[in-house]
Amino acid sequence: MGTVWKRPVLAAAFSLCAMVGISTPHQAEAREIVRVNFNAEPGTIIIRNSERRLYLIKENGMAIRYRVAVGRASEQWEGRTVVNGRHVRPAWSPPAVVRRANPNLPDVIPGGAPNNPMGEGALTLAGGEYAIHGTTEGMRRSVGTAASFGCFRMLNEDVVDLMNRVSVGTQVVVTR
Repeated sequence: MGTVWKRPVLAAAFSLCAMVGISTPHQAEAREIVRVNFNAEPGTIIIRNSERRLYLIKENGMAIRYRVAVGRASEQWEGRTVVNGRHVRPAWSPPAVVRRANPNLPDVIPGGAPNNPMGEGALTLAGGEYAIHGTTEGMRRSVGTAASFGCFRMLNEDVVDLMNRVSVGTQVVVTR
């Protein structure tokens, strides 16, 4: 009995949002709490290329696990680094490797533009041109695959969640 009125109210709310240009956020699809046996301090980010997963280590052997797009087989890397920047809706300039593969890309794609591959946010990584970042609407399907030029692509709602949990200086460990 209680659900009869909810459907029309929800439909009206979604219609109103659409009319005024407010989009409803995507539900987080990639995030879950899991038990892990990694030897890492809480707060460390571990990215496992083979699993296409990013783990944010928590206390007591737990972690938040996110699906990520990792580098194509020829673009994957491993090692240790740190987060050296936190950027909300950053502008993006294609690195040389991306420009060689896509010579028609503009020099800069403004932050917030629908074709900006950084999406809602980016955690830049020290020592290279790599980042953990969001994505465009059209590239959402690539999350969970090996599709990038070495960066780690997340759903926008998940990169925002991660950005709210880590800071500059966070340790990042990337493994095969």
